[in-house]
Amino acid sequence: MRDTRESRLLLVLLVAIAFALITVDIRGGEDSPVDGARQAAATVFGPVEEGVSSAVDPVGNAIGAVRDSGERHNRIAELERQNAALKAKLGSDDRNRSRVRQLDSMLKKAGAGQYGIKGAEVIGIGAAQGFSWTVTIDAGANDGLKRDMTVLNGEGLVGRVTTVGPDTATVLLANDPDFTVGTRMEKTDELGFATGQGDRPLSVQLLNGKAKVKKGDRFVTFGSQKDKPFVPGVPVGEVVRVDPSGGDLTRNVYVKPYVGFTKLDIVGVVVQAPREDPRDTVLPPKPAKPKPTPTVTVTATPPGKPEGEAADNGNEQ
Repeated sequence: MRDTRESRLLLVLLVAIAFALITVDIRGGEDSPVDGARQAAATVFGPVEEGVSSAVDPVGNAIGAVRDSGERHNRIAELERQNAALKAKLGSDDRNRSRVRQLDSMLKKAGAGQYGIKGAEVIGIGAAQGFSWTVTIDAGANDGLKRDMTVLNGEGLVGRVTTVGPDTATVLLANDPDFTVGTRMEKTDELGFATGQGDRPLSVQLLNGKAKVKKGDRFVTFGSQKDKPFVPGVPVGEVVRVDPSGGDLTRNVYVKPYVGFTKLDIVGVVVQAPREDPRDTVLPPKPAKPKPTPTVTVTATPPGKPEGEAADNGNEQ
């Protein structure tokens, strides 16, 4: 439009009309005569305005995106938290199941040997006794524990109690070099003394240098006078190597202990000895020997020769 006198008059007129409508709208309030027209305009132009606003307002879009992103991040974080909690629960359940199995196995051992035991948990390793193989358990004098009591678990002999506090006790493990226990061989009753060798098999000296012993033979505790420090019949381990006697009065035998000393958790302290020696009843049952598999030999018959025909017909007349 060209800038003429008529255009300027038209602009002034339109501005005057706009002010008049604004004045009427303000004075009319909710009953404004232009309210219907305004609503109609909003209906027509509202979607267009919203679309244009979304298209041309990057700041608003960015804020909305950040807000939505935050909500998504919160949801992801919550899911990750729940996942971590579930994994922790599953891990805890696995550990609890393992502990239940250990406790069940130990109670079966105690039942088989008629040992009265006090259950305890290993809460520390390597007590103050230098480099000794020891563990600390969460039971002590308040639980009826005393020095020189036998300690076992679901696998066999763990050690003996050496120090007792009100609520804790120290156990010297059977693989410690200062640990010695009297042993008896299964069935043959050959006696000996087992000594710890750290992470190597126990060394057992048999009193009879000519005793027959072989790999796989098993030993239990012989027991001590008045059952201290050792009650009889607790599984010790099985033979993995035998040294020749060489004419000596004693014979060295190397025995792998049943107990895994580096993974102790649940143990039992024998607070009441059995009335009778359980002998070999606490030992685990031996695995059944595998049955030999029958071998079938198939002999092929040469082609063209009937079955049953003699291999050599040279003597026929």
